[in-house]
Amino acid sequence: MDLGLAGKRAVITGASKGIGLGCAVALAREGCHVALAARSADVLATAAREVQAAAPKASVTTHAVDLSTTQGRRALLAETGCDGEAAGGSLVDIWVNNAGAIPGGDIVTVDDTTWRDAWDLKVFGYIELCRAVLPQMSARGNGVIVNVIGAASLRPQPSYIAGAVGNSGLVAMTAALGSRSLREGVRVVAVNPGLIITDRMGDLLRRQAVDEWGDESRWEELIPADPAPGTVEQVADVVAFLASDRAGHVSGTSITIDGGATAR
Repeated sequence: MDLGLAGKRAVITGASKGIGLGCAVALAREGCHVALAARSADVLATAAREVQAAAPKASVTTHAVDLSTTQGRRALLAETGCDGEAAGGSLVDIWVNNAGAIPGGDIVTVDDTTWRDAWDLKVFGYIELCRAVLPQMSARGNGVIVNVIGAASLRPQPSYIAGAVGNSGLVAMTAALGSRSLREGVRVVAVNPGLIITDRMGDLLRRQAVDEWGDESRWEELIPADPAPGTVEQVADVVAFLASDRAGHVSGTSITIDGGATAR
């Protein structure tokens, strides 16, 4: 299926590894010009080489910014032409919000500083970037925002309380924005990955192993067999489809990618 994404300009946050990097590769392979944003310039450079190897003809740029701060978010918006200065609206066709790694832990073990720092990056980061990008896309009359959120919003667990609460809010924001945005030719959608094979999977399961058994070394015992964890590519392919005109009537919706786990 030709997704018709050739020549589109996409920004992916949290793009140096994991799902963000996977999304960058998938979009580049479809012919998008991709801008990768993350905190570490060195890690971003490695990621850019991986994207370029997967899609040799793609245009790849990197933006080393701290997206947990307003200054970092404003810098990215300026560097990608989404700061309101571009004539006719945003210079970006697809914006993928993915930066964020809310740690595990229950309501007692996650202290105030950890909770606030995590939300500054993911929850308030997504909010502020949507607040900036959506009006710019609306002014031009087209564009897609894809929020990579998480299945914890659908099945909240006490061992991942900060993530469950934050993700639930972002799902609600996606629904609220996407319910009306198509009037201006813009779509706002989300994906909710479940357990996906990334470094982060190990981090979360180590925290869960501590909570359940007091022993993080047993984390591999928590990897389910039915359904088994998904792959980055499985998430990235859904993101690429949602970002395309093939999904032109999809807005305000969050797609769960978890092998059916939350439906049980």
